[in-house]
Amino acid sequence: MDMLDSPFFELSPIAMWLEDYSEVKKQFDVWRQQGIQDLLSFLQQDESRILECARKIKLLKVNAKTLELFQAQDFAHLSQNLDLVFKEDMSKTHITELVALWNGEMHFSNAAINYTLTGQRLDIQLKGQVLPQHEHDLSLLLITTEDITSYTEARRLEEQSRHLAEARFTYSPTSLWVEDFSRIKTKLDQLRKLGIEDFTTFLDVHPEFVNECAKEIIIIDVNQATLDLFGAPSKEVLFKNIHKVFAEEMLQTFREQLIELWNGLLHHQREAVNYAIDGSIRHVLLQFTVFPDYLDDWSIVQVALTDITARKKAEHYLEYLGKHDVLTKLCNRSFYMAELNRLERNILRPVSCIFMDLNGLKELNDSLGHDAGDSVLRRMGNILNQLIQHTPYSASRIGGDEFVILLPGADEAALQNCLQSLQELLLVDNQFYSNQPISLSIGYATNHTDERMEEMLKRADLDMYRQKKNYYLDKDRRQNS
Repeated sequence: MDMLDSPFFELSPIAMWLEDYSEVKKQFDVWRQQGIQDLLSFLQQDESRILECARKIKLLKVNAKTLELFQAQDFAHLSQNLDLVFKEDMSKTHITELVALWNGEMHFSNAAINYTLTGQRLDIQLKGQVLPQHEHDLSLLLITTEDITSYTEARRLEEQSRHLAEARFTYSPTSLWVEDFSRIKTKLDQLRKLGIEDFTTFLDVHPEFVNECAKEIIIIDVNQATLDLFGAPSKEVLFKNIHKVFAEEMLQTFREQLIELWNGLLHHQREAVNYAIDGSIRHVLLQFTVFPDYLDDWSIVQVALTDITARKKAEHYLEYLGKHDVLTKLCNRSFYMAELNRLERNILRPVSCIFMDLNGLKELNDSLGHDAGDSVLRRMGNILNQLIQHTPYSASRIGGDEFVILLPGADEAALQNCLQSLQELLLVDNQFYSNQPISLSIGYATNHTDERMEEMLKRADLDMYRQKKNYYLDKDRRQNS
C-alpha cells in the first residue's frame, strides 16, 4: 500500500509529513560534480545555500494530527503559510538533515523550534526517514514532528532550578559543605545488626569508633564562603589542610553528632570549634541536614557553618567582665564570694589566704590625682597576677585598696613560700618605680582543723588591720619626731 494512501498515516497520533527531496538530491549532484566533498563546511561558508535547499523541498501531504498541532484549517492553509511555521532560524537544524542525506544516511533526527499558524511556539523532535524504493532520488520522505514542548519546558525549568540551587550554594554568605555520610550509615546499621542498643555506652567502651567514622566522611563540595571562613585560596588547598580545620576539639562534637544520628535526628545543630588554615580559631554554629531524597543512605548531606567567633569573643569578654576588675585585671569581689562558697563546700583542706591593703592610696589620690593611684593599682594587679600564674590560687580586688589571695590546698609552708614570692616581686617592682614604692599591710592565715572559712578569713583580716594600724602609728611617729 502506498504511504500516500495509507489509513495509518492519516490516523497516526503523531504529526506526519510526506515530502519530496528529489530537487535537493539534484542540487547535491551538481555540487558533487563541482568537487564539493565536505558539505558541512560548504554550507557553513554560506548559509544561504541551506535556505536554497529548503526551498527545493516539496510538501506532498500531512495527516490530521499535523493540521491539529499547527492549528491549520486544511492542507492548503498549512502549505501556504510554511513561512510562519518555520520562522525561527532553520539553518542550524536543517543543516543536520542535509548533511545526513548527503552522507547516504536514510534517516535523521534533531530537535527544532516551529510555530503554529497562530504564533504559538512548539518545541518538536523531528525525525526523517527516506521511504523504501525512493533511496535513489529522495523523492519520498516521511517526516514526523513530535510535540515535546511540555517536556522541553520541564527540562528548562529543571535547569533553571538547578542553576538557582547552584547559585544559592555558591554565593551563600554561610559556609556550606556537601558531604557523603553513606559509609557512616553503613557502620551504624552494622552495629544495630550486632545487637547494639546503648550506643552511648558503646562509644564509651570503643572511643576509637568515632575516629573510624570521621575517616569515612567524603567531602563532595564546599562554597566560596567556606574558603573565606577558613582562609583557603582554593578548594584544593582546603582539602589538603582539612586536618588543620577539624582539630581534636571537633571529635567530641562529631561524637555528639553520631549519637544524634543513631537516635534518628537527621537534622540537628550545635556549637563547634574549627580552625582556619593559619591556625586561628573559628567558633561556628553547625547545622547538619540529610537531604530529603537521601534519607535511605545519607549519601548527600549538608553541613552549614555560621561563624560565631565574634559573638563568642563578646560572650567571653562579658564573662570576663563579670568576674574581673578591669583596672587591675584581677578577679573581682563577685568572683571572690563565689570562690569562697565553692571552697567552703569543697572537702579539699587546708586552705590558706592572704589579705592585703595598699598603704597610702587615698593620700596618693589626693596629692597626685587618681591617675597616679590607678597606676599603682595596675602595678599591684600585675604583681599578683605574676604571683599566682601556674598555680590553683586566685587573686581578687575586693575593695578600692583591698586585695585577697585564696590558696586552696596550701598548708602553712606553702603559704610562707607564697608570701616570700610576694615580697620578692614587690622588691623588684619598687626598684623599678623607686620614686613611688608600693607599701602593703598584709595579714594571712591557714585554716585549722574543722575551722570554717569565715573564721580563717577573720583571723587574716584582723592580722592585716593590726599591720595597717602599726603602719599609721609609725608614720605618725616619724612625722612628729
